[in-house]
Amino acid sequence: MRIDLHCHSTASDGTDSPAELVRNAAKAGLDVVALTDHDTTRGHAAAVAALPEGLTLVTGAELSCRVDGVSMHMLAYLFDPEEPDLLAERELVRDDRVPRAQGMVAKLNALGVPVAWEQVRRIAGDGSVGRPHVASALVELGVVPTVSDAFTQEWLADGGRAFVEKHETDPFMAIRLVKQAGGVCVFAHPSAAERGRTVPESTIAELAAAGLDGIEVDHMDHDADTRVRLRGLAAELGLLVTGSSDYHGSRKTVALGEYTTDPEVYGEITRRATGAFPVPGTGGR
Repeated sequence: MRIDLHCHSTASDGTDSPAELVRNAAKAGLDVVALTDHDTTRGHAAAVAALPEGLTLVTGAELSCRVDGVSMHMLAYLFDPEEPDLLAERELVRDDRVPRAQGMVAKLNALGVPVAWEQVRRIAGDGSVGRPHVASALVELGVVPTVSDAFTQEWLADGGRAFVEKHETDPFMAIRLVKQAGGVCVFAHPSAAERGRTVPESTIAELAAAGLDGIEVDHMDHDADTRVRLRGLAAELGLLVTGSSDYHGSRKTVALGEYTTDPEVYGEITRRATGAFPVPGTGGR
């Protein structure tokens, strides 16, 4: 089985629609794909409707969190999307995205970059607006060559010249809310140092004690030494180890299925979840 547990669609900051994502996942030879858009489940229904035969969909979301001043992302799998407390917290995060992006546009304008809010909104389309959309605007303007090049201290990285903070969930609260909604929690790309400050291992240990299920180890932002270190940490803390592409369509160079999760780990995730269940494809439309 080939299992990719971290992918994005146009419901947040990917470039494939939910339907295109599942079709492309099947073409890439995946058996299981997770749709984990940022702080939203809006793409789930369209992905289910288009799900090809032979492909299983894991519903989820990537939750924006912050601990001790450090941003981090929590992958939440197979939770009840209508559970009221978790839904309310996701809405708080989403509602703060527009003023935050507008603030980044204002900072860029003050730096002499002629990015316009209308440009960012056009790029975001129906998705939840975020930093990648502002980064894409910088690419369109020729300010940076790629989206990744916008995530530096010069521009949009945490603490960068055009960075603006947004509401982010305390990860201990996120774990509690996801568990309350019957879901499973995996810390996304925990050592992606190029994105900014990372959470120390002591905090990961505290999160494990609070109910964290796993950490995403095999990821494009982790080199070989980092993966070895994280595997050792996971073993020490009794955490599951996942791997995934963090696919964003054409917004990133990584391909669907470039990094995958062991079938036994996937099986354990599905065993632990009670809020929702994987959806087998029946042919889609």
